[in-house]
Amino acid sequence: MDLNQLRCFVVTADMLHFGKAARHLEMMPSALGRHVRLLEEDLGTQLLLRTTRNVALTEEGALFLEEARQLLDQADDLANRFRTRGRSSARTLRVGAIDSAAAGLLPTLLHDFRLARPDVTVHLVEDKTIRMLPRLVSGRLDLAFVRPPEHADKTIEFEFLFYETAVVAVPESHRLAERSKVTIEDLANEPLIVPERRSRPHSYDLTIKLFAEAGLQAWIAQIAEEKHTIVNLVAAKLGSAIVPRWTSRLAAPGVRFLPLDGEGKRQMNKLPLAAAWARGSRDPVRDEMLATVRLGLAAYGALA
Repeated sequence: MDLNQLRCFVVTADMLHFGKAARHLEMMPSALGRHVRLLEEDLGTQLLLRTTRNVALTEEGALFLEEARQLLDQADDLANRFRTRGRSSARTLRVGAIDSAAAGLLPTLLHDFRLARPDVTVHLVEDKTIRMLPRLVSGRLDLAFVRPPEHADKTIEFEFLFYETAVVAVPESHRLAERSKVTIEDLANEPLIVPERRSRPHSYDLTIKLFAEAGLQAWIAQIAEEKHTIVNLVAAKLGSAIVPRWTSRLAAPGVRFLPLDGEGKRQMNKLPLAAAWARGSRDPVRDEMLATVRLGLAAYGALA
């Protein structure tokens, strides 16, 4: 029995779904299933009941789950305490951010943080929320700026910061390009480029919900993984896209970014940004960055 097997079991037991647990842990379902089976073999008892449709805890599994969770909490706490001691001398803070926050929030925030702590080296990692959350749990990241998930991991602390503003990216030669602002109705029957929902649910749902609230059906013509790819596809005249305003800092030649009219009614609560860190971990350097965020929150939010 090892900690990796325990973590695989606990996440699967919490979600009762091997596919979702595997995505959460960034591993293949077959590998996850193998770890759980090895744990069961080592213990000599069945922890999970599996059918083609359902996963359920056995009586022994339910009893073992609480003990396993406590053991993982203790292990994580031990690792965090000694990791913090090690970093106190190294003075390095590992910060993750989704692409729009990396382009918009982080330059200003890091500038302000450096004024207070010029001795701290910040290692910045840009990635999707779904990939950064496991890194917070494992200690590979100290702090991350993410979209808060619908079902939050109990091992991660989230602090809502503000909502990002959405804009419409259109080709420079588009019929709407010279407008000062556009409405969702203006985009009816327009081909749209959206991100893949599994990796960017908030950004994907933003487009779908805005059209649904306007009583329209979004025409999804293209799906792309990264924001800069979406902007480049807009520049290639393959469609338009609804993106966070900070994405305009990634602009490619040939793209216009237009404000959405009626954003107070329709865009509200669509693109939340939150700070996230491992629950129960102690890190004075991370806490200083959080203090910097809170101090400048009004100014940062006004730019979003």
